Amino acid sequence: MGHLNKTKVTVFVFSGLTHNEQLAAFLFTFFLNVYLVCVVFNFGMMFIVLKAPNLHTPMYYFLSYLSLVDLFYSSVIAPKMLADLMSNIKLISFYGCAFQFFFFDALAVTEALLLSTMSYDRYVAICHPLRYVSIMTNKKCLSLAFLSFSIGFLQSIVQTSCVFSLEFCGPNLIDHFYCDVPPLLKLACSSTLWCDSITFFFVFACGVGSLMPILVSYNFIVSSILKIKSSHGRQKAFGTCSSHLMCISILYGTVFFIYLRPPNSALRIQDKSASVFYTVMIPMLNPLIYSMRNQEVKQVLKKVLHIHH
Repeated sequence: MGHLNKTKVTVFVFSGLTHNEQLAAFLFTFFLNVYLVCVVFNFGMMFIVLKAPNLHTPMYYFLSYLSLVDLFYSSVIAPKMLADLMSNIKLISFYGCAFQFFFFDALAVTEALLLSTMSYDRYVAICHPLRYVSIMTNKKCLSLAFLSFSIGFLQSIVQTSCVFSLEFCGPNLIDHFYCDVPPLLKLACSSTLWCDSITFFFVFACGVGSLMPILVSYNFIVSSILKIKSSHGRQKAFGTCSSHLMCISILYGTVFFIYLRPPNSALRIQDKSASVFYTVMIPMLNPLIYSMRNQEVKQVLKKVLHIHH
C-alpha cells in the first residue's frame, strides 16, 4: 500500500441497497433484527461450547471459531449498511473502505477454510471413529484453526494492497453497499489487469482449495455411511453432517454466484441481493442451523433455559 499518496479520491459514496425511503425503513428494521439475532446466536453458541463439558470436542471447538468469525464478519458490514439505510448520503473514507474490505475479505476466506477443516473432522469421526481422539488432538485442532486464520488474513493483505494502491482520481460512486473488489476496480484510473488477475486467483484458489477437501471428505463419508447396515445407524451418521452440509451449500453457492463471473459484467440487482445474503444472513444462519439440527446443542440449550420435558 505504498502508493496511497497517488490517489485524489479521499471519500467514496455508496449507491446503497435502495433509494426508496419506505423500502429503506423496512429493510433497516428487518436487517437490524437479523444482525441482533446474529450477535445473540453467535455469542450464545460460543458461550454454550465454553460452558458445556460434553461439547468440549473438536467439532464444537471449530464451531466456536466459526461463530467468532461470523460475529466479526457481520459486524464489518451490517452496522455501516444499517446506518446508510437511514442516510441520504452514504459516505465512507478511503482508509475506511480499505479497512472494511481487508477484514471482510480476511474473515470470508477464514470462514470457508474453517468449514473445510470441519469436513475433515467429520471424515475422521465417521470413517475412523476408534482413532478419532488420537487423530484430532488439541494441538492438531489449534494448528488447523491457526492455518485457516493465517491464510485468510495473508491473502487479504495481498488483495487489499493491490486494490488500494491503484489510482482513484474520480468518479467515487461505488455501485454497492460495501467495499468490494468488482465495483472498486471499475472506479480505478490506472490499469486493473494485475488486480483482476490477483482477485480471480485468490477467489479460485481459496474457493477450490477449501472446496476440494470438503468433496473428498464427503466422498469417503458417504461411502462409509452406505456400508452401515442399520437404517438408524445411517441416519445418526448423516445427522452429524447435515448441519455442516447445509452451511457449506449456502456459502459456496452464494460465493461462486457473486465472484466467479466475467469481471466486466454489470453488478445487477440480484448480485446485491446475493451479497446481502452472503454478508448479513449467512452469519446468522450458521449458528441457527447448528442449534436447530444438532441434538447435543439442543440438550444444552434446554438445560440453560431450564426447559424440562
